[in-house]
Order: sequence, then structure tokens, then C-alpha cells
Amino acid sequence: MICFKIFLYFCSAILTTSNFSLNMKQLFCEAIVAASILFSFWSCTENIDMSARYVFTSDCVMTYLEKHENYSEYVRLLESTPISLRSKSTVGELLSARGHYTVFAPTNDAIAAYLKQLCTEEPDLLSAPTWDSFVSDHKRDSICRVIVWNSVIDSGDHEEAYPVNAFPPETGTEFPLSNMNDRKLSVRYQGVDTIFINNTCEISLTERDINCTNGIIHQVKGVVAPKDLTADIYLQQLIEQGKEGFLVMAKAIQACGLMDTLSKIRDEVYENKYLRGEIPENMHLYIDGHFPNGDNWTPRHRLYGFTIFAETDDFWREQGLDPTAPSPELLPKLMQWIVANHQYSNDDKFQIDQNYENEANLLYQWTTYHILPFRTPADRLVFHRNEFGYDANRQTFTIPMYEIYTTMGKRRLLKIYESKESDGIYLNRFPNLETGRTEVLHEISCDAEKIGCRVDRDPDKAVLNDIINCCIYPIDAPLSYNDNVRDDLARQRLRFDGMTLFPEAMSNDIRLKMSSDEKNQDVYIPATRIYNYFENMQMNDQTLFVYLNAYGYQWCNLHSDEMKAKGRFELTFKLPPVPRRGTYEFRYDVLPNGDRGIQQFYFGDDPTKMPAAGIPVDLTRGIGSMNVGFERDGNDEDYNIEVDKRLRNNGVMKGAKSVTADGSSGDIERNRNSNLRYIIIRQTLDPDKTYYMRVKSVLDSEQKEFYMDYMEYCPKEVYDNPERPEDIW
Repeated sequence: MICFKIFLYFCSAILTTSNFSLNMKQLFCEAIVAASILFSFWSCTENIDMSARYVFTSDCVMTYLEKHENYSEYVRLLESTPISLRSKSTVGELLSARGHYTVFAPTNDAIAAYLKQLCTEEPDLLSAPTWDSFVSDHKRDSICRVIVWNSVIDSGDHEEAYPVNAFPPETGTEFPLSNMNDRKLSVRYQGVDTIFINNTCEISLTERDINCTNGIIHQVKGVVAPKDLTADIYLQQLIEQGKEGFLVMAKAIQACGLMDTLSKIRDEVYENKYLRGEIPENMHLYIDGHFPNGDNWTPRHRLYGFTIFAETDDFWREQGLDPTAPSPELLPKLMQWIVANHQYSNDDKFQIDQNYENEANLLYQWTTYHILPFRTPADRLVFHRNEFGYDANRQTFTIPMYEIYTTMGKRRLLKIYESKESDGIYLNRFPNLETGRTEVLHEISCDAEKIGCRVDRDPDKAVLNDIINCCIYPIDAPLSYNDNVRDDLARQRLRFDGMTLFPEAMSNDIRLKMSSDEKNQDVYIPATRIYNYFENMQMNDQTLFVYLNAYGYQWCNLHSDEMKAKGRFELTFKLPPVPRRGTYEFRYDVLPNGDRGIQQFYFGDDPTKMPAAGIPVDLTRGIGSMNVGFERDGNDEDYNIEVDKRLRNNGVMKGAKSVTADGSSGDIERNRNSNLRYIIIRQTLDPDKTYYMRVKSVLDSEQKEFYMDYMEYCPKEVYDNPERPEDIW
């Protein structure tokens, strides 16, 4: 027995070695299983008290399941289902190896009930509720993968498995990590102790938190099998069934010809290239020891996603519209309501005929403003990670936070906002803020006409987990890009994280993933020639680009994360639009240090011929060594203001006071001489033009870095306001 334990310890150590490849781990899983059989006669029988609420066992997950007859069908599936389409190793072998696995294990009765359900709902799939009645081996194997892959969350080498007390805290929210089927599972709480996975699969009250040597088992009374229901099918079912809730929005989306767009799940071209190995699984970028093994992992998929904010059918009934009326009757009345209530801007050019699929049609423009081109779960509409005063452990809100996104259709801005005082998330909210240099930023009040639309995240009303590629949120007020919204956006500094430029980062769960595992910490994005993964970014072949999630690193960046590239880089980014025509500064936040390079910025509306924006910027030196007059804030506010003016005269600004390293008020970006905001251009910008930024290395070096965190549009009314100077937040 002692020899066997020593052998297992040796195997586990190899499996968790950071330089040990995934394929080698898979092969080693097979060796461990074989050795387990060889040494099995040394093992002793363990009597487990199954009446105990919490079970602690020295078994690994697979061994525990094998010991209990009510999991025999599940065990058989684990032993026959591969861990991926690229591997012959089985999930059973994986669950016999060292790791951190959360397993939602269905009983034999649960699997039998699932087959019976399939037989009733999909008779073309199988003729009877048995495994030998499937119409083909391919269909049967597919269902096996559904049962097995959806039941396991692999937390990797650096994250623990999920006991019940570590589940997401609120009903409707998702686990930070995906399951083996790359799907996010959600929780639903009912009463004091009843928990459902994905709304329908109840966790046993007694057979939960079964602690094994390599993970935790929760027995479920049903098979965890998220439906592959796409947004178009969901909305079409609403229309066909006359089911109220979002019926008006569904009919508007259908009339505008958007159903095909909302049917997209994933980029199959990328999928096939990845499976064939034409897209590298990882890339070695780092040499400075920041990360455990220096590898940067490529996304396995390129998924599509959508977020829809919709006025409810109850709202439309109050406005005199009947959601159940046929579309030819309903939609003209909806158009009349949009016109009568001025749900557009005077600068907009549109048509009000019944050619709704025309992008110039008012209904099309109004409808697409309700849709973001990525999927956003309820807890990720606004991010809170390291803003001034934020306590990540207690999740206590302090200063207001917001995201700026570009909507579908005609490119327009949508602001998603949350503050301590707002008591919820709002769209296009423009409150009165306390922005004093010595005060803590907070919301004083909000004028009635600027409250915006409250987003309802209640899972009984919002559609959060029922659709594979979309979330639908009810809003309590009409949403439009009208003159008031555009004017309010044009009167404020618009700060946006670099990752908001890339819808793919949200739909593929890349941005700000709550995981310290290497494959989630630093994600390699292939060069454009290999595959254009981020549609809004183009790069040359010499660029190695990586997104650094930085979860737990306490970096003094907006949300902690950042983007980098190494090599003779040249990158071009499509930027968000501005809300109004006017003079703006476009600023770029940088963190200079010895690892960075010297780069030339370009800015313009033609990506093929953009003029240079100033002289090359040397990011190898911090602001403290640039001889631009940086000094930390002191007690004399008049002098602090003079320092800020001196910096602006040199084309730079201190970092933002709202950005900190860890939420504490001590280490803020504004006080660091290694942080600055570089003013790239100051010129007139037009809301009907698309602008681009190019960054190009001017050094003949393979090792120097590009760096990107956040950017800002700042209107002249803000940066050059004599009565109310721009705040330092």
C-alpha cells in the first residue's frame, strides 16, 4: 500500500508539472489507470457512511463512483467517452488522475429518465429509451458526450473544485469556469438548502460535497444537459406560441431580418482549423518569468454571442400596443410610436416605410440599438475588480463604474453603468457626480430624464441560461439613441477598456475570467494571416499578441488586465464612434518600463493610409524620467493643478485616480510615476465616420513589447472647460 501511494504521488507530481504537455498528461492518465489495476490488491475496503451530509474520502473521483452501484451507468459512460475530439484518453481516466474536478454525477435513475425524455421529445433520435435504440452510433456517442462533458468542471492546476459554499452567490449567475463541453453552468437557489444546476437539475441534499482526493462530487437528480437553443429559435418559438414577455421585440427582430444573424453559434472555419492543428495550440511569448511556464494558450473556439435589452410586453400594452397582434398590424403601430415619442436623433437619416430589413429603416435602427454583438452574463454587465476603494472579498461597491460598447447595426455607443447609489445596473444613466479632487467619487443625484433604463437581472424575468448564444434582459424604460443620450455622452469623458473593442473576448469568455490557470491567464491571439480572430484588430506576421487576464495579480491597470505584443509589431484597431461631431482628445493609457518598446501611433478614418500622430513614443521610460514635470500630489491643491497643466503642455497626463492596484486608496494610478495617459490627437471627429488607431514598432527588436490598457475620448467641453475643469478620476 505504501509503495502504491508513493507511485501515485510521483504520477501526480508529473501531471501537475507546468512543462508537462496536455497530450503527455493524457497518455500518463492511461498509465495511472493501468498501474491502479496492478496495485489494486494492496488497497483496502473503506466503509463510507452515506448518511453523513458531508463525505470525506481518500478515493479519487473515479474510484468513489465505481464503488457505488447507483453510479454504474455514469461510470460506464465515463470509461467510454473521450476527453475531447482530439484525444483517445477517456474522461474516466482523467478523473482517476490528480486534479481539481467538480462532478455533477447523475444516478442510474437520472440517466434512464433522460433517455426517456429524449425518446419522447426527439423520436427521430432514438426509438426507445435504451442505448441500443439510437438511429446511429454517431448520435449515441453524441448523447454520451452531452451527459459526460456537461457534468464535469475541470479547475486546472491552480483553482480548487467547487463545494456548495463556493457556488456563485446569486440565483441565475454562472460558475466562473466552463464545463468540459465549454458551457457555463448556472445555479438556482430555492428555499434554504435546495440548489438546482441550470434551473432543472436538483442537487441531492445528502449526497453533496463528497470530497475526493482530486475533486468534489455532487449527486444530481437529473442529467445536466444545457439545450443548444439559439436566439433565433427561442424568439421564433415566442412568436409561434404567442408567448408574452418579449413578443414585440421578437417580432421586430424577425421583421428586420436579424434571425439569421442570431442563429450563429460558432465560427466553423476556425473550429476545423483548430482541430486540424492549423492554428497553434499555444505560443511561447514570455521570457521574463512573470508566468509559470511562459506559454500563452490559443482559444479553442471562436463563438458568436448576443445581448438583447428589451422593453417588456407589459410596457407595450401600457403604450396601447397589443403584443399578440399579427406583425403586419403591430409593426406599423410600433413605428408610429417610435416617431411620435422621438426615439431617434435629429441628425439621423432614416426611412419609415415597411422595408424593415433596410439598414436605413427607422425600425431597423431602433431595434439594432437594443443588441450588443456578444453574450454578456448577468454578473458581467459591469466589471468590478480593483477600482478605488473596492473590496473584492466583500464585493462592496464604491465609485461608479461603467462600460462603453458599440451596438449592432449603425455604430452607436451604449453606456452600461452601476454605482453604489444606483442600486442596480442601468443603460445610458447620466447622474450628477461628486468629482472633487479630495473627495471620493460618488453619485449625488440623478435628474429624472437622465436615469436611463434599469436592467432586470432576475432569472425569472431575464433569459440568462436558456439560450446558448444570447442573454435577454428586460428594461423598465424605452431605449433609444436620441438627442438627449447623444448630448449627455458628448459632455463626458468616455473611457473604454481595450478589450471592449473585441466582441469575441466576451462571447468566448476570455475577458476578465476568474481563473488563475495558465490557459485562462494569458491568451494568445493568432496573427491575422493565421486567422483573424478579433475582427476589429489586424496585425502583421511579426506580431505575437497576448491578452493578460491578471486574475489575482493586483496590477495597477483598469480591471487589472492588459494586452501585450512582442516582436516587430504592427497592429491596427477599429475604434468606437464618437457621439457628436466636435473636437476631442484621444488618449492612450500606458505603463512604460524597460520591457516596452518605442512605438509610432497613427490615427485616421482610412486604415490603408493613416497619418502619423506625433513623434514616436518611448515607452521604455516612465513618466518620472521623461523630464515632463511629474510630481506626486501634495497638500497644496493649487500647486497640484499647476503640475497637471505642466504635464498637459507636454502632451501627457497622470493616470486616473479611480484605477488602483488592489482597490486600496494607497496605490492609485495617479500617484505612480510609471503610469501616464498619452494624448495622441486633438482634432475634430465625426460620429458618422469610423476611426482607426495603428501602433507600429520603430525598433529592430524581437523582444520589446507593445502595451495596451484603456483609451479615452474626451470632448473639448470637458478638457477645456474654464468653469468646471476635468476631474482627476
